[in-house]
Amino acid sequence: MDLKNKVVAITGAGQGIGRSIAEMFAAEGANIALIDLKEEGLVAAREACEKLGVVARGYTANVTDEAAVDATMAAIVKDFGRLDGLVNNAGITKDAMLIKVKDGEIVNRMSMDQWNAVIGVNLTGVFLCGRAAAEQMIRLGNGGVIVNISSISRAGNAGQTNYSAAKAGVIAMATAWASELGRYKIRTGSVAPGFTRTEILAAMKPEILEKAIAPVPLKRMGDPSEIAKAVRFIFDNDYFSGRCIDVDGGLRL
Repeated sequence: MDLKNKVVAITGAGQGIGRSIAEMFAAEGANIALIDLKEEGLVAAREACEKLGVVARGYTANVTDEAAVDATMAAIVKDFGRLDGLVNNAGITKDAMLIKVKDGEIVNRMSMDQWNAVIGVNLTGVFLCGRAAAEQMIRLGNGGVIVNISSISRAGNAGQTNYSAAKAGVIAMATAWASELGRYKIRTGSVAPGFTRTEILAAMKPEILEKAIAPVPLKRMGDPSEIAKAVRFIFDNDYFSGRCIDVDGGLRL
């Protein structure tokens, strides 16, 4: 897909990987629909994209709210006149051990609140946004691309039962969508980042972060721009659909 004058919606676009994708796509001439729960991040991201000479608009929406998601995608089409791409990037973490044991005693377990919050944003939110975007793309008849941001944790990571389940699920959804939506010239794909320099990792204690990075063959975290390049590849390659690109520095969980 030639991005010039296309319209791409990005969830979780106010910071981190989402904002990096937005700026990279804007630099190539795409008009950007920025979706986030926090207004302040949207303002800064919109201004950064507009400086690159494209049209950018911010939409405050909770991706777990079906009505809000449907209304946001409809508003994007009304405002821009088209919708050519969606990057499902919004995500949260609420880590906990499934069962925590101390001195032979069970002291805690992953709560339903922790499970539901992560599944709600990271899995249900991707489903709702993907469904709403696909509906608009089919109506418009111009085809499109939908990319889900997964994670290296999709293979299963201790302390992340909720996150791992969701990130495996978004890859499976993209594969299913490739089969369903190809007839409408809509391609799908996933990108699974490893440890990437984002606000979430920046909040980790240095000693925990150092331990996490130690097994990475390249001995460093990824940069959000490196994840954005993988997303850009999926948009660029018109014969790519339904598969996942791992961008993890060679690490395998």
